[in-house]
Amino acid sequence: MPLSSSLDGYTVWFVTGSQNLYGEETLRQVAEQSQEVVAGLDGLPVRVEWKPVLKDADSIRRLALEANSDDSVIGVMAWMHTFSPAKMWIAGLDALQKPLLHLHTQANVELPWADIDFDFMNLNQAAHGDREFGYIQTRLGVPRKTVVGHVSNPAVRQQIEDWQRAAAGRQAARTLKLARFGDNMRYVAVTEGDKTEAELRFGVQVNTWGVNELADAVAQATDAQIDALIEEYIAAYDVAEELLPGAARHQSLRDGAAIEVGLRSFLEDGGFGAFTTSFEDLGELKQLPGLAVQRLMAEGYGFGAEGDWKTAILVRVANVMGAGLPGGASLMEDYTYDLVAGDEKILGAHMLEVAPSLTTAKPRLEIHPLGIGGKDDPVRLVFTADPGPALVVAMSDMRDRFRLVANVVENVAAPDLPQLPVGRAVWKPAPDFATSAACWLTAGAAHHTVMTTAVGIEVFRDFAEMAGTELLVIDEDTTVRGFQKELRWNQAYWRLAQGL
Repeated sequence: MPLSSSLDGYTVWFVTGSQNLYGEETLRQVAEQSQEVVAGLDGLPVRVEWKPVLKDADSIRRLALEANSDDSVIGVMAWMHTFSPAKMWIAGLDALQKPLLHLHTQANVELPWADIDFDFMNLNQAAHGDREFGYIQTRLGVPRKTVVGHVSNPAVRQQIEDWQRAAAGRQAARTLKLARFGDNMRYVAVTEGDKTEAELRFGVQVNTWGVNELADAVAQATDAQIDALIEEYIAAYDVAEELLPGAARHQSLRDGAAIEVGLRSFLEDGGFGAFTTSFEDLGELKQLPGLAVQRLMAEGYGFGAEGDWKTAILVRVANVMGAGLPGGASLMEDYTYDLVAGDEKILGAHMLEVAPSLTTAKPRLEIHPLGIGGKDDPVRLVFTADPGPALVVAMSDMRDRFRLVANVVENVAAPDLPQLPVGRAVWKPAPDFATSAACWLTAGAAHHTVMTTAVGIEVFRDFAEMAGTELLVIDEDTTVRGFQKELRWNQAYWRLAQGL
């Protein structure tokens, strides 16, 4: 089955808290006004579904269990329209396993000062009821996002959208199957990790297949399938003349297309949403997969080079979280620096595997030698990522937890790079190069990252909260000394948070 990154099949349940104390007329108004709030959330990337007003402990617990068992439900939004005694929520909140957003809002924007009586106060007391709800969430240690304000406020809608996208990313991770073709690169430390812990923490299943199982799938690619794919390449890209049908190196393009046909069929048949390869273990493959990997990432698959399954998870999650937005997500690696004082830049790329979703320009399809891997020259897409805001995020296994490190960056226009025929990006990191690099190194962050140009740091903050995972952020407010202190605090906190 083809992979989907769409958010269309997901829902978020909207629940409203009250109690039987106020009578049927008040409860009718509560239901009507909560439905109006839901109507005000129309147009968000994930559909918000209204649920009947909750008035007792048993109905709250049952709703939590129903949400847990429904795979289409990626989160629950809660609002205490009136006063909902918080002891009613203990069993339900304790049972809930889906992400929770506490919306602290009210039906009206402006108060009708001249008309306010105590009936109005009884009905419109979210300022009262949500504080009771906030207490019990904190008392129980419930992870959640709290959003404050009226749903007509664009800033409120943006916070809810960020949370929805993070919840979709969490759901994608929890249902993700990842295929490793071969092992990770020999002697490399940061690509190692606890696959069992990853399944416990994120839900992803990480398993290994021999690369010749992939080669067998590639060998089954038919001429008709390869011809159809080459027609697609010619329509989509600026194809080098030597690769065109009848030209001297056309067979290399056919070999690259066969790899895409076989890889795609293997992933679809196995229900995989992410994968890794390694140039040290290519078996019977004729080329290191480049073009195929680039195209599959652009379609939403996760990928990690050199067996780096942790980065493959991040690429898949970022692709889902950015569904429907301009930009994309890709494997990235910091390669080298331009150290002109005051104008420092980072040049990032990989051997072949950077997704063309990072550019709106038409990539060029070329073939060039690759000095490692010991195989035929591989075909690949050549381009530079568009200028604009971006985010690079790495995952490291710190033995007692996974650590995410995110750096807010700005992609910039690149100088001409005629001798570097790969997908690449050039960026300036926040708050400045020296601070960014020092903090990244101090955190032990990985050299492989996901670069996303579709979603920002707030989505990853929400994702980390949902996943119960450490996140360190390097942005315009970061200082080396402050970052060092945060690392020390986190060391103590996360060890205690995992239990003794």
